[in-house]
Amino acid sequence: MSNLIIHNLDESITTSLRKRAASHGCSMEEEARQILKQAVQSSTAENGLGTHIHSRFAALGGVELALPKRATTRLPPDFSDTENS
Repeated sequence: MSNLIIHNLDESITTSLRKRAASHGCSMEEEARQILKQAVQSSTAENGLGTHIHSRFAALGGVELALPKRATTRLPPDFSDTENS
Protein backbone atom coordinates (compact mmCIF):
# COMPACT_ATOMS: atom_id res chain seq x y z
CA MET A 1 0.00 0.00 0.00
CA SER A 2 1.09 3.56 -0.66
CA ASN A 3 0.70 6.70 1.39
CA LEU A 4 -0.44 10.06 0.12
CA ILE A 5 -0.06 13.40 1.87
CA ILE A 6 -2.01 16.40 0.61
CA HIS A 7 -0.67 19.78 1.73
CA ASN A 8 -2.49 23.14 1.78
CA LEU A 9 -6.01 21.72 1.87
CA ASP A 10 -8.66 24.34 2.61
CA GLU A 11 -10.34 24.07 5.98
CA SER A 12 -13.76 24.03 4.28
CA ILE A 13 -12.78 20.90 2.34
CA THR A 14 -11.54 19.21 5.51
CA THR A 15 -14.78 20.09 7.30
CA SER A 16 -16.91 18.82 4.41
CA LEU A 17 -14.88 15.61 4.23
CA ARG A 18 -15.27 15.07 7.99
CA LYS A 19 -19.08 15.54 7.74
CA ARG A 20 -19.33 13.29 4.71
CA ALA A 21 -17.28 10.58 6.43
CA ALA A 22 -19.47 10.80 9.53
CA SER A 23 -22.63 10.44 7.44
CA HIS A 24 -21.16 7.27 5.89
CA GLY A 25 -19.97 5.99 9.25
CA CYS A 26 -16.29 5.88 8.41
CA SER A 27 -13.07 7.79 9.00
CA MET A 28 -11.97 10.77 6.95
CA GLU A 29 -9.13 8.67 5.60
CA GLU A 30 -11.50 5.92 4.41
CA GLU A 31 -13.84 8.49 2.89
CA ALA A 32 -10.95 10.10 0.99
CA ARG A 33 -9.87 6.62 -0.18
CA GLN A 34 -13.36 5.92 -1.54
CA ILE A 35 -13.59 9.30 -3.28
CA LEU A 36 -10.22 8.81 -4.97
CA LYS A 37 -11.10 5.25 -5.96
CA GLN A 38 -14.36 6.35 -7.59
CA ALA A 39 -12.64 9.22 -9.41
CA VAL A 40 -9.94 6.97 -10.84
CA GLN A 41 -12.31 4.16 -11.82
CA SER A 42 -14.70 6.50 -13.63
CA SER A 43 -11.91 7.85 -15.83
CA THR A 44 -10.68 4.53 -17.21
CA ALA A 45 -10.30 3.76 -20.90
CA GLU A 46 -13.79 2.24 -20.97
CA ASN A 47 -15.17 5.73 -20.59
CA GLY A 48 -13.39 7.48 -23.40
CA LEU A 49 -14.03 10.84 -24.95
CA GLY A 50 -16.86 9.60 -27.16
CA THR A 51 -18.68 8.11 -24.18
CA HIS A 52 -18.36 11.36 -22.23
CA ILE A 53 -19.62 13.42 -25.17
CA HIS A 54 -22.55 11.06 -25.69
CA SER A 55 -23.56 11.13 -22.02
CA ARG A 56 -23.39 14.92 -21.97
CA PHE A 57 -25.67 15.42 -24.98
CA ALA A 58 -27.87 12.29 -24.85
CA ALA A 59 -30.72 14.15 -23.18
CA LEU A 60 -31.02 16.43 -26.23
CA GLY A 61 -31.99 13.50 -28.45
CA GLY A 62 -30.51 12.15 -31.62
CA VAL A 63 -30.67 13.06 -35.27
CA GLU A 64 -31.72 10.67 -37.99
CA LEU A 65 -29.79 11.22 -41.19
CA ALA A 66 -30.94 10.02 -44.58
CA LEU A 67 -28.10 7.98 -46.03
CA PRO A 68 -27.65 8.01 -49.80
CA LYS A 69 -28.21 4.71 -51.58
CA ARG A 70 -25.07 2.87 -52.53
CA ALA A 71 -24.50 1.65 -56.04
CA THR A 72 -25.08 -2.08 -56.27
CA THR A 73 -22.22 -2.64 -58.68
CA ARG A 74 -19.00 -0.80 -58.92
CA LEU A 75 -16.57 -1.06 -61.79
CA PRO A 76 -12.95 -1.73 -60.87
CA PRO A 77 -10.48 1.05 -61.69
CA ASP A 78 -8.75 0.89 -65.05
CA PHE A 79 -4.99 1.20 -64.68
CA SER A 80 -4.12 0.42 -68.29
CA ASP A 81 -1.82 2.95 -69.87
CA THR A 82 -3.39 3.70 -73.23
CA GLU A 83 -0.96 6.50 -74.14
CA ASN A 84 2.23 4.34 -74.11
CA SER A 85 0.75 1.26 -75.80
